[in-house]
Amino acid sequence: MPATSLADWLRSVSDDALAALLRSRRDLATPPPSDTTVLATRAGAPGSVSRACENLDTFALAVLDALVLAGADTEAVTLDDIAGLVGAPVRAAVDLLRERAIAWGDDENLRVLPAAKEVAGSYPAGLGAPSAALDGADVAALIAETGEDERALLNTLAAGPPIGRTRDAATTLPLDQAVTPVQRLLARGLLTRRDGGTVELPRQAGIALRGGHAFSEETLVEPELPLNPHQPSTVDQTAAGEALEFVRVLETLLTAWSRTPPPVLKAGGLGVRELRKLARDLDVDETRAILLAELAVGSGLVADSQTTSPEWVPTTLTDSWLASAPAQRWITVAQAWLDLPRLPGLAGQRDAKDRPLAPLAEDLRRPLAPATRRRVLRTLADLPRGCGVKSPDELVRVLAWRAPRRGGRLRDEIVRWTMAEATAVGMVALGALTTAAGALLEDDRATALSEMGDALPKPVDQVLVQADLTVVAPGPLEAELAAEIQAVADIESAGHATVYRVTETSVRRALDTGRTAGELHELFSTRSATPVPQSLTYLIDDVARRHGRLRGGVAGCFLRCDDEVLVAEVLAHAGAGDLELRKIAPTVLISPLPLAEVLDGLRAAGFAPAAEGPDGTVFDLRPSGRRVPARARPARRVVTPEPGFAPEQLTAVLAHLRAGDKAAGSRRGAAVRLPGGGGADTSSTLALLTKATLERRQVWIGFVDSHGTATQRVVTPVRVGGGVVEGSDQERYPLHRITSAALVEDDI
Repeated sequence: MPATSLADWLRSVSDDALAALLRSRRDLATPPPSDTTVLATRAGAPGSVSRACENLDTFALAVLDALVLAGADTEAVTLDDIAGLVGAPVRAAVDLLRERAIAWGDDENLRVLPAAKEVAGSYPAGLGAPSAALDGADVAALIAETGEDERALLNTLAAGPPIGRTRDAATTLPLDQAVTPVQRLLARGLLTRRDGGTVELPRQAGIALRGGHAFSEETLVEPELPLNPHQPSTVDQTAAGEALEFVRVLETLLTAWSRTPPPVLKAGGLGVRELRKLARDLDVDETRAILLAELAVGSGLVADSQTTSPEWVPTTLTDSWLASAPAQRWITVAQAWLDLPRLPGLAGQRDAKDRPLAPLAEDLRRPLAPATRRRVLRTLADLPRGCGVKSPDELVRVLAWRAPRRGGRLRDEIVRWTMAEATAVGMVALGALTTAAGALLEDDRATALSEMGDALPKPVDQVLVQADLTVVAPGPLEAELAAEIQAVADIESAGHATVYRVTETSVRRALDTGRTAGELHELFSTRSATPVPQSLTYLIDDVARRHGRLRGGVAGCFLRCDDEVLVAEVLAHAGAGDLELRKIAPTVLISPLPLAEVLDGLRAAGFAPAAEGPDGTVFDLRPSGRRVPARARPARRVVTPEPGFAPEQLTAVLAHLRAGDKAAGSRRGAAVRLPGGGGADTSSTLALLTKATLERRQVWIGFVDSHGTATQRVVTPVRVGGGVVEGSDQERYPLHRITSAALVEDDI
């Protein structure tokens, strides 16, 4: 006899089937249902059904629509009925729906949950309501009689939705008086009038226009994903170049914010002006600047200073990150992006109140973002190694077919954002997932670090010095050489080959740090693969000759110089008054202003002073940058695509469920209830439990579990005492939680 309700059907299935249901719909088991009736009630809730459909592909949802079209929410239908509507074999999809308790019953008595009608929407399969006027009519023959303009209108409505707005719906005319296509179709019964301005294509006509089925054939087949094959090494090396550039620009951001931290908006986030300045300083577009800022904060390298006037300031983690090898820097950033519970792509869009969403603001937080990101990357990981998608839009179509109800209104945009961000970070190149990214996706950081280290260009130990005073680094420089070159030259253009330019200012900067002209000559002569041009030698000597002749120290500050003529020249300069300089000796000037301010003023006036330490040596006055303590970060949780129950949890829930069913189906004698519904022990209850213990009889008990949920059990008590009833199943039931009890009749 077929089951008459979902609860009856669930009671009849095996424990394995129930386990599969609970694994696919975790919300049904939280808290554990007291019996199958409660489980069935939860399974039929509209919210739960909607969540259960999020992971269904387009074909499975089409079968669900077909069940709704066939009226399976009110009466049983057959598997053949559904196959006829869909126009394809549907057993696998129906089995999937049954596994998730969205549909139930055998092949001859299929039913679907009433809530599935809400999931299907107003127009299941994009079809309108059936028309009584077309019952038994030859709809195909009626359509064949229509003209070309009428057929075009019918085809448009058949593609869905089946509703159209038109003034011609105001009146219904006989066919011989109809003038417009809408009027003629209304007269033929191929359109129905809903109101004075709306017409609807009847379901029978829609099915006929689709070839006799509820769905067009192409919508039921997953779109092909065109691929571009590449050598894995090419993909890895291309991504490594992008990763190196991303890390370099992030380093520039940290350096810039160390010197001048941007303010935090009152509402949180980064302001438009600061974002534009950041993009300009980094020489990137605003989209890339947003991603850099989000990952700087997401990886803990930058934090809100949380002061009276809060600013975005690099943390103490920045120094160790800057001192790390490029591969280690990359893995910190890539892991932060993979686990980032935010959507940087939302920045710049507008919220429900038409206010722009700011980067780093709380409005960009989306807890499900990491799972969505990993879904996209796992799709790439499933492709043959080295193969990449030809375009993100083709990947969007495939993922939309596989889960059309997942992701909401941003479903397709998130895929595009993920591909763009993964490419920028260096996890994807040429549309393919890199080897390092694949390892990181499996939480194998050691392999990811090793693979990225192998893919990155090897550091070079020489540069090319050219006659125009530019220095070309043909690849990433060794850390020590990079620091020396950056001290004496400014980056003119960055990329796989970085170009530096040596200027008078940059040479003076190097001398300010304590380097000598001899050390600079040695740097270029030993590290340049090309001959050092004379122009560079002359520049270094000329700046060094003038550098440091004028010395400044801290008093307010002082200036000293062995050349009395130069001291007089400084004192006579128009800017001397602004610097409040005054002579205290033929070779010494002092000022109440800070030394850094005085030196900057003199340099602007054309002089080349140097800062002097207490021991007379030159030292660098430039600030090293601000730092704030790094924030404690929560332990990282590995995101799995389908989190499941531990086997022991699942076993416990099933045992709880079956025990509840047994109790609900037990035939009970007169019940003993505790005063007030529970909480106090009574002699009658103890007497009943003691009698059952002596006679080895089963007892039905109602109690409140640790979750506060009222439930029931059938137990065979083996001991009563100490405020606890102990059953033969080794379960213990506190007496103060038992609300009622009754002996189970022997003839059940």
